Amino acid sequence: MKRHCWSLMNQKHLNQISSFRRISLVTVIAVYFLIFVGGIVRSTGSGMGCPDWPKCFGSWVPPTSESQLPKNYQEIYAAKRVEKNDRFVAQLESLGFNEKADQIKNDKSILVEQPFNAVKTWIEYVNRLIGVAIGMLVILTVWRSLPLFAVDKSIPVISILTLVLVIFQGWIGSIVVSTNLLPWMITVHMMLALLIVGLLLFIHQKAYKLKYPVFHQTEKSSFLYNLLMLGLVLMLGQIVLGTEVREQVDMVAVEFGNMVRGEWIAQLGLEFLIHRSYSLLILGVHVLFFVKVYQHSIRRAGIYKWSQILVLVLLVEIVSGVGMAYFAIPAFLQPIHLLFGSLIIGIQFVLLMQLNSQKNLKLVSVRNEHS
Repeated sequence: MKRHCWSLMNQKHLNQISSFRRISLVTVIAVYFLIFVGGIVRSTGSGMGCPDWPKCFGSWVPPTSESQLPKNYQEIYAAKRVEKNDRFVAQLESLGFNEKADQIKNDKSILVEQPFNAVKTWIEYVNRLIGVAIGMLVILTVWRSLPLFAVDKSIPVISILTLVLVIFQGWIGSIVVSTNLLPWMITVHMMLALLIVGLLLFIHQKAYKLKYPVFHQTEKSSFLYNLLMLGLVLMLGQIVLGTEVREQVDMVAVEFGNMVRGEWIAQLGLEFLIHRSYSLLILGVHVLFFVKVYQHSIRRAGIYKWSQILVLVLLVEIVSGVGMAYFAIPAFLQPIHLLFGSLIIGIQFVLLMQLNSQKNLKLVSVRNEHS
Protein backbone atom coordinates (compact mmCIF):
# COMPACT_ATOMS: atom_id res chain seq x y z
CA MET A 1 0.00 0.00 0.00
CA LYS A 2 2.79 2.44 0.92
CA ARG A 3 4.68 1.53 -2.24
CA HIS A 4 1.52 2.26 -4.29
CA CYS A 5 1.07 5.70 -2.61
CA TRP A 6 4.77 6.52 -3.21
CA SER A 7 4.36 5.55 -6.85
CA LEU A 8 1.33 7.84 -7.19
CA MET A 9 3.18 10.70 -5.49
CA ASN A 10 6.13 10.27 -7.85
CA GLN A 11 3.82 10.28 -10.84
CA LYS A 12 2.19 13.43 -9.50
CA HIS A 13 5.59 15.11 -9.23
CA LEU A 14 6.50 14.00 -12.73
CA ASN A 15 3.31 15.54 -14.09
CA GLN A 16 4.01 18.77 -12.20
CA ILE A 17 7.55 18.87 -13.56
CA SER A 18 6.33 18.32 -17.12
CA SER A 19 3.71 21.03 -16.75
CA PHE A 20 6.30 23.47 -15.39
CA ARG A 21 8.77 22.69 -18.16
CA ARG A 22 6.12 23.33 -20.84
CA ILE A 23 5.11 26.73 -19.51
CA SER A 24 8.71 27.82 -18.82
CA LEU A 25 9.68 26.87 -22.39
CA VAL A 26 6.70 28.78 -23.82
CA THR A 27 7.75 31.79 -21.74
CA VAL A 28 11.33 31.64 -23.07
CA ILE A 29 10.03 31.53 -26.65
CA ALA A 30 7.71 34.46 -25.89
CA VAL A 31 10.58 36.53 -24.48
CA TYR A 32 12.62 35.88 -27.62
CA PHE A 33 9.62 36.91 -29.72
CA LEU A 34 9.44 40.14 -27.71
CA ILE A 35 13.15 40.76 -28.38
CA PHE A 36 12.42 40.32 -32.11
CA VAL A 37 9.47 42.72 -31.92
CA GLY A 38 11.67 45.15 -29.98
CA GLY A 39 14.09 45.01 -32.91
CA ILE A 40 11.24 45.92 -35.26
CA VAL A 41 10.34 48.83 -32.98
CA ARG A 42 13.92 50.06 -33.11
CA SER A 43 14.44 49.55 -36.85
CA THR A 44 11.24 51.42 -37.69
CA GLY A 45 12.03 54.25 -35.28
CA SER A 46 8.85 53.54 -33.30
CA GLY A 47 10.38 53.60 -29.82
CA MET A 48 8.74 56.92 -29.02
CA GLY A 49 5.49 56.04 -30.79
CA CYS A 50 3.90 56.27 -27.34
CA PRO A 51 5.42 59.22 -25.41
CA ASP A 52 4.07 58.05 -22.04
CA TRP A 53 3.96 54.79 -20.09
CA PRO A 54 2.11 52.52 -19.31
CA LYS A 55 -0.66 54.27 -21.24
CA CYS A 56 -0.21 55.51 -24.81
CA PHE A 57 -1.11 59.17 -25.28
CA GLY A 58 -2.97 58.97 -21.98
CA SER A 59 -5.21 56.12 -23.13
CA TRP A 60 -5.21 52.32 -22.85
CA VAL A 61 -6.15 52.22 -26.55
CA PRO A 62 -4.00 54.67 -28.55
CA PRO A 63 -5.41 57.17 -31.05
CA THR A 64 -5.42 56.51 -34.78
CA SER A 65 -5.08 60.11 -35.93
CA GLU A 66 -3.56 63.37 -34.67
CA SER A 67 -7.01 64.98 -34.61
CA GLN A 68 -7.83 62.86 -31.54
CA LEU A 69 -5.09 64.61 -29.56
CA PRO A 70 -5.03 68.10 -28.01
CA LYS A 71 -3.23 70.74 -30.08
CA ASN A 72 -0.42 71.11 -27.55
CA TYR A 73 0.04 67.35 -26.99
CA GLN A 74 3.80 67.53 -27.60
CA GLU A 75 4.27 70.06 -24.80
CA ILE A 76 2.00 68.05 -22.48
CA TYR A 77 3.93 64.79 -22.83
CA ALA A 78 7.33 66.48 -22.85
CA ALA A 79 6.45 68.04 -19.48
CA LYS A 80 5.34 64.67 -18.10
CA ARG A 81 8.61 63.07 -19.19
CA VAL A 82 10.62 65.89 -17.60
CA GLU A 83 8.80 65.31 -14.30
CA LYS A 84 9.52 61.56 -14.44
CA ASN A 85 13.16 62.12 -15.41
CA ASP A 86 13.65 64.47 -12.46
CA ARG A 87 12.58 61.67 -10.13
CA PHE A 88 14.86 59.21 -11.92
CA VAL A 89 17.80 61.64 -11.71
CA ALA A 90 17.23 61.96 -7.95
CA GLN A 91 17.26 58.16 -7.63
CA LEU A 92 20.51 57.91 -9.60
CA GLU A 93 22.14 60.58 -7.44
CA SER A 94 21.04 58.82 -4.25
CA LEU A 95 22.74 55.64 -5.55
CA GLY A 96 25.95 57.50 -6.41
CA PHE A 97 25.55 57.53 -10.20
CA ASN A 98 26.14 61.27 -10.44
CA GLU A 99 27.71 61.15 -13.90
CA LYS A 100 24.70 59.36 -15.40
CA ALA A 101 22.37 61.75 -13.57
CA ASP A 102 24.21 64.77 -15.01
CA GLN A 103 24.04 63.23 -18.48
CA ILE A 104 20.25 63.05 -18.29
CA LYS A 105 19.92 66.55 -16.82
CA ASN A 106 22.12 68.13 -19.51
CA ASP A 107 20.92 66.16 -22.56
CA LYS A 108 18.55 68.54 -24.35
CA SER A 109 17.69 65.92 -26.98
CA ILE A 110 15.64 64.12 -24.32
CA LEU A 111 13.16 67.00 -24.42
CA VAL A 112 12.58 66.68 -28.18
CA GLU A 113 9.03 65.42 -28.75
CA GLN A 114 8.23 63.52 -31.92
CA PRO A 115 5.12 64.32 -33.97
CA PHE A 116 2.31 61.77 -33.91
CA ASN A 117 2.65 58.89 -36.36
CA ALA A 118 -0.17 56.34 -36.26
CA VAL A 119 1.93 53.47 -37.64
CA LYS A 120 4.76 54.01 -35.15
CA THR A 121 2.31 54.45 -32.29
CA TRP A 122 0.61 51.13 -32.97
CA ILE A 123 3.91 49.28 -33.51
CA GLU A 124 5.05 50.42 -30.07
CA TYR A 125 1.62 49.67 -28.59
CA VAL A 126 1.67 46.09 -29.90
CA ASN A 127 5.16 45.75 -28.43
CA ARG A 128 3.76 46.73 -25.04
CA LEU A 129 0.83 44.33 -25.33
CA ILE A 130 3.24 41.48 -25.99
CA GLY A 131 5.21 42.57 -22.93
CA VAL A 132 2.05 42.36 -20.81
CA ALA A 133 1.32 38.88 -22.19
CA ILE A 134 4.82 37.78 -21.20
CA GLY A 135 4.24 39.16 -17.71
CA MET A 136 1.18 36.92 -17.49
CA LEU A 137 3.22 33.94 -18.70
CA VAL A 138 5.87 34.58 -16.03
CA ILE A 139 3.15 34.72 -13.36
CA LEU A 140 1.86 31.38 -14.66
CA THR A 141 5.43 30.04 -14.55
CA VAL A 142 5.68 31.04 -10.89
CA TRP A 143 2.31 29.38 -10.19
CA ARG A 144 3.39 26.14 -11.84
CA SER A 145 6.71 26.20 -9.97
CA LEU A 146 5.18 26.29 -6.48
CA PRO A 147 4.30 22.55 -6.35
CA LEU A 148 7.97 21.78 -7.09
CA PHE A 149 9.06 23.34 -3.80
CA ALA A 150 8.96 19.86 -2.24
CA VAL A 151 11.47 18.44 -4.74
CA ASP A 152 13.69 21.47 -5.53
CA LYS A 153 13.27 24.70 -3.56
CA SER A 154 15.47 26.69 -5.96
CA ILE A 155 12.99 26.40 -8.86
CA PRO A 156 10.12 28.40 -7.26
CA VAL A 157 12.59 30.82 -5.64
CA ILE A 158 14.25 31.63 -8.99
CA SER A 159 10.83 31.76 -10.68
CA ILE A 160 9.74 34.44 -8.21
CA LEU A 161 13.04 36.29 -8.75
CA THR A 162 12.34 36.20 -12.50
CA LEU A 163 8.93 37.76 -11.93
CA VAL A 164 10.52 40.53 -9.85
CA LEU A 165 12.99 41.18 -12.68
CA VAL A 166 10.17 41.29 -15.25
CA ILE A 167 8.41 43.95 -13.15
CA PHE A 168 11.69 45.86 -12.84
CA GLN A 169 12.17 45.48 -16.61
CA GLY A 170 8.78 47.10 -17.14
CA TRP A 171 9.88 50.05 -15.02
CA ILE A 172 13.15 50.29 -16.96
CA GLY A 173 11.07 50.32 -20.14
CA SER A 174 9.18 53.33 -18.81
CA ILE A 175 12.50 55.10 -18.16
CA VAL A 176 13.66 54.27 -21.70
CA VAL A 177 10.56 56.11 -22.94
CA SER A 178 10.86 59.06 -20.54
CA THR A 179 14.55 59.58 -21.45
CA ASN A 180 13.72 59.52 -25.18
CA LEU A 181 15.56 56.24 -25.88
CA LEU A 182 18.76 57.15 -24.04
CA PRO A 183 21.35 54.68 -25.47
CA TRP A 184 22.78 53.35 -22.19
CA MET A 185 19.26 52.80 -20.87
CA ILE A 186 18.47 50.74 -23.99
CA THR A 187 21.59 48.66 -23.26
CA VAL A 188 20.44 48.06 -19.66
CA HIS A 189 16.99 47.12 -21.00
CA MET A 190 18.55 44.59 -23.40
CA MET A 191 20.87 43.06 -20.80
CA LEU A 192 17.98 42.60 -18.39
CA ALA A 193 16.03 40.78 -21.10
CA LEU A 194 18.97 38.39 -21.58
CA LEU A 195 19.21 37.87 -17.82
CA ILE A 196 15.51 36.98 -17.69
CA VAL A 197 16.01 34.49 -20.54
CA GLY A 198 18.98 32.99 -18.69
CA LEU A 199 17.00 32.51 -15.48
CA LEU A 200 14.09 30.92 -17.35
CA LEU A 201 16.45 28.54 -19.14
CA PHE A 202 18.16 27.71 -15.84
CA ILE A 203 14.96 26.65 -14.07
CA HIS A 204 13.78 24.84 -17.20
CA GLN A 205 17.03 22.84 -17.22
CA LYS A 206 16.81 22.18 -13.47
CA ALA A 207 13.32 20.76 -13.94
CA TYR A 208 14.63 18.59 -16.79
CA LYS A 209 17.26 17.06 -14.49
CA LEU A 210 14.57 16.26 -11.94
CA LYS A 211 12.82 14.09 -14.50
CA TYR A 212 15.71 12.68 -16.54
CA PRO A 213 19.03 11.35 -15.24
CA VAL A 214 22.30 12.91 -16.43
CA PHE A 215 24.30 10.52 -18.61
CA HIS A 216 27.87 10.71 -19.87
CA GLN A 217 28.19 12.79 -23.07
CA THR A 218 31.77 14.05 -23.35
CA GLU A 219 35.32 13.37 -22.19
CA LYS A 220 36.41 17.04 -22.08
CA SER A 221 33.68 18.71 -20.05
CA SER A 222 35.97 21.10 -18.12
CA PHE A 223 37.89 22.23 -21.21
CA LEU A 224 34.71 22.70 -23.24
CA TYR A 225 33.06 24.57 -20.37
CA ASN A 226 35.95 27.03 -20.06
CA LEU A 227 36.17 27.52 -23.83
CA LEU A 228 32.46 28.21 -24.14
CA MET A 229 32.54 30.52 -21.13
CA LEU A 230 35.13 32.54 -23.04
CA GLY A 231 32.74 32.57 -26.00
CA LEU A 232 29.90 33.80 -23.78
CA VAL A 233 32.00 36.67 -22.38
CA LEU A 234 33.09 37.64 -25.89
CA MET A 235 29.50 37.53 -27.12
CA LEU A 236 28.23 39.73 -24.30
CA GLY A 237 30.95 42.23 -25.16
CA GLN A 238 29.88 42.06 -28.80
CA ILE A 239 26.27 42.84 -27.86
CA VAL A 240 27.37 45.91 -25.88
CA LEU A 241 29.47 47.01 -28.86
CA GLY A 242 26.47 46.42 -31.10
CA THR A 243 24.32 48.77 -29.02
CA GLU A 244 27.00 51.47 -29.36
CA VAL A 245 27.10 50.95 -33.13
CA ARG A 246 23.31 51.14 -33.19
CA GLU A 247 23.52 54.46 -31.33
CA GLN A 248 25.86 55.79 -34.03
CA VAL A 249 23.52 54.54 -36.76
CA ASP A 250 20.62 56.41 -35.12
CA MET A 251 22.66 59.62 -35.00
CA VAL A 252 23.72 59.28 -38.64
CA ALA A 253 20.13 58.54 -39.65
CA VAL A 254 18.99 61.79 -38.03
CA GLU A 255 21.76 63.74 -39.78
CA PHE A 256 20.73 62.32 -43.15
CA GLY A 257 17.02 62.72 -42.45
CA ASN A 258 16.59 58.93 -42.70
CA MET A 259 17.59 59.19 -46.35
CA VAL A 260 20.61 58.02 -48.40
CA ARG A 261 21.07 54.83 -46.32
CA GLY A 262 23.97 53.80 -48.55
CA GLU A 263 26.12 56.54 -46.98
CA TRP A 264 25.46 55.64 -43.36
CA ILE A 265 28.13 52.94 -42.94
CA ALA A 266 30.87 55.30 -44.13
CA GLN A 267 29.96 57.72 -41.33
CA LEU A 268 30.36 55.19 -38.51
CA GLY A 269 33.40 55.30 -36.23
CA LEU A 270 35.91 52.93 -34.70
CA GLU A 271 33.25 51.01 -32.76
CA PHE A 272 31.80 49.69 -36.02
CA LEU A 273 35.20 48.49 -37.27
CA ILE A 274 35.86 46.71 -33.96
CA HIS A 275 32.35 45.23 -33.94
CA ARG A 276 32.83 43.90 -37.49
CA SER A 277 36.29 42.39 -36.92
CA TYR A 278 35.43 41.12 -33.44
CA SER A 279 32.90 38.74 -34.99
CA LEU A 280 35.76 36.78 -36.61
CA LEU A 281 37.31 36.16 -33.18
CA ILE A 282 33.95 34.97 -31.84
CA LEU A 283 33.51 32.69 -34.86
CA GLY A 284 36.99 31.23 -34.35
CA VAL A 285 36.34 30.42 -30.68
CA HIS A 286 33.04 28.72 -31.48
CA VAL A 287 34.40 26.75 -34.43
CA LEU A 288 37.15 25.48 -32.12
CA PHE A 289 34.48 24.61 -29.56
CA PHE A 290 32.50 22.66 -32.14
CA VAL A 291 35.61 20.78 -33.35
CA LYS A 292 36.44 19.75 -29.79
CA VAL A 293 32.86 18.67 -29.15
CA TYR A 294 32.98 16.62 -32.34
CA GLN A 295 36.25 14.97 -31.27
CA HIS A 296 35.37 14.21 -27.67
CA SER A 297 31.59 13.86 -27.41
CA ILE A 298 29.02 11.17 -28.09
CA ARG A 299 27.06 11.58 -31.30
CA ARG A 300 23.34 12.31 -30.89
CA ALA A 301 23.98 13.60 -27.37
CA GLY A 302 22.46 16.94 -26.38
CA ILE A 303 25.83 18.70 -26.21
CA TYR A 304 26.72 17.63 -29.75
CA LYS A 305 23.34 18.70 -31.16
CA TRP A 306 23.31 22.05 -29.38
CA SER A 307 26.86 22.80 -30.53
CA GLN A 308 25.73 22.31 -34.13
CA ILE A 309 22.80 24.66 -33.60
CA LEU A 310 25.11 27.20 -31.96
CA VAL A 311 27.47 27.37 -34.93
CA LEU A 312 24.56 27.55 -37.38
CA VAL A 313 22.91 30.42 -35.50
CA LEU A 314 26.27 32.19 -35.22
CA LEU A 315 26.77 31.94 -38.99
CA VAL A 316 23.29 33.39 -39.62
CA GLU A 317 24.14 36.22 -37.21
CA ILE A 318 27.37 37.00 -39.06
CA VAL A 319 25.67 36.82 -42.47
CA SER A 320 22.97 39.24 -41.30
CA GLY A 321 25.69 41.59 -40.03
CA VAL A 322 27.49 41.40 -43.39
CA GLY A 323 24.16 42.09 -45.12
CA MET A 324 23.69 45.26 -43.09
CA ALA A 325 27.26 46.42 -43.71
CA TYR A 326 27.22 45.92 -47.48
CA PHE A 327 23.57 46.53 -48.37
CA ALA A 328 22.90 49.90 -46.72
CA ILE A 329 21.57 48.60 -43.39
CA PRO A 330 18.21 47.27 -44.64
CA ALA A 331 15.58 47.70 -41.94
CA PHE A 332 14.33 44.10 -42.15
CA LEU A 333 17.77 42.72 -41.21
CA GLN A 334 18.09 44.72 -37.99
CA PRO A 335 15.56 42.74 -35.88
CA ILE A 336 16.90 39.47 -37.34
CA HIS A 337 20.43 40.46 -36.31
CA LEU A 338 19.25 41.31 -32.80
CA LEU A 339 17.22 38.11 -32.44
CA PHE A 340 20.00 35.76 -33.53
CA GLY A 341 22.53 37.55 -31.33
CA SER A 342 20.21 36.97 -28.38
CA LEU A 343 19.65 33.34 -29.40
CA ILE A 344 23.41 32.76 -29.31
CA ILE A 345 23.51 33.82 -25.66
CA GLY A 346 20.64 31.47 -24.81
CA ILE A 347 22.19 28.49 -26.62
CA GLN A 348 25.55 29.16 -24.95
CA PHE A 349 23.81 29.16 -21.58
CA VAL A 350 22.05 25.86 -22.28
CA LEU A 351 25.34 24.26 -23.30
CA LEU A 352 27.13 25.65 -20.24
CA MET A 353 24.49 24.11 -17.97
CA GLN A 354 24.83 20.76 -19.74
CA LEU A 355 28.63 20.88 -19.52
CA ASN A 356 28.44 21.81 -15.84
CA SER A 357 26.28 18.73 -15.27
CA GLN A 358 28.93 16.67 -17.07
CA LYS A 359 31.63 18.12 -14.80
CA ASN A 360 29.60 17.21 -11.72
CA LEU A 361 28.93 13.71 -13.10
CA LYS A 362 32.64 13.19 -13.65
CA LEU A 363 33.41 14.41 -10.12
CA VAL A 364 30.91 11.95 -8.65
CA SER A 365 32.45 9.13 -10.69
CA VAL A 366 35.94 9.96 -9.42
CA ARG A 367 34.71 10.02 -5.83
CA ASN A 368 32.99 6.64 -6.26
CA GLU A 369 36.21 5.15 -7.65
CA HIS A 370 38.17 6.30 -4.60
CA SER A 371 35.59 5.21 -2.05
